[in-house]
Amino acid sequence: MSVRVTGTEIRERLAVVRENIDRALERSGRSEEEVRVLVATKYYAPEQLSALAEAGAGLVGENRAEDLIEKQELFGDRFDWHFIGHLQRRKAKVVVPRVTLVHSVDSMRLIEELGKRAPEAGTDILIQVNVADEESKYGVSEEEVEALLETAAETGGRVRARGFMTLAPLVDDPEEVRHVFAKLRTIRDRLRKSWSPHFDLSELSMGMSGDYEVAVEEGATVVRIGRMLIEEDGPVRRQDGS
Repeated sequence: MSVRVTGTEIRERLAVVRENIDRALERSGRSEEEVRVLVATKYYAPEQLSALAEAGAGLVGENRAEDLIEKQELFGDRFDWHFIGHLQRRKAKVVVPRVTLVHSVDSMRLIEELGKRAPEAGTDILIQVNVADEESKYGVSEEEVEALLETAAETGGRVRARGFMTLAPLVDDPEEVRHVFAKLRTIRDRLRKSWSPHFDLSELSMGMSGDYEVAVEEGATVVRIGRMLIEEDGPVRRQDGS
C-alpha cells in the first residue's frame, strides 16, 4: 500500500479531528478535559507511519503482535504505542514490554498471564466491555467486569486497570450508538466509587472514525481514528457545531 497523502495533509486532517473533539467537549461541558487521539494503524503500511510521524501524531494503536513488532522496530519511541486488538495469551510476552496500555483485556486468564509478563513497574490495561452484546465482538458483559477487576487486584499491582474500552456497532447515524457510550460511562462511574482505593478507572476508550464526536460527548478520554487520515475522503469539519 502506497502513501496516499502527505504528512502535511495528515496534520491538517488531524487538526480537523481535534477541532471536532474540542466542540464536542464544549457541548458536553467537558471543555477543561483532554481527549487523546489514538491513530489505529492496522491498515497502515510501515512506510505510511513516516507521514504520520511527520504530521505530529504521537499515539498509535496496533491490532496484531507481529505488526507491532515490525513497526516499532522501525519507529521505536517516535510514538507512544498501545495495543488495541484481541490479545491471545501466548502473545502477551511479546506485547507487554512494547506498549504502555492494552485496551482489549477480556478474560481473567489473560489478566493472570499479563501479571506474569508484567515488568516490575506493572502494566496498564483497559477492560473491554461488550456493551452492545454483539456476538461478533470480543469483550465481557457488565456482570463480568468486577470479576476481572478482582483478578487484576490479586496481581498485587502488576496489572493496573485504568478504565474500560468498547466497540460500538457500525451504523450510519452515530446517534444510534450514543446509548452504548453512555452505558460504558455509567458502568465506569458506578465501579469507580468502590474501586478507587485500587484503580482510578479514569480512562474510557470509545469512539472511532464515524462516531467519535458522540463518544466524546458521552465521556470518552481516548478515541481511535483509523484510515480516514490517509484515504481520499478525509475527516469532516462540522460547520454548524452540531
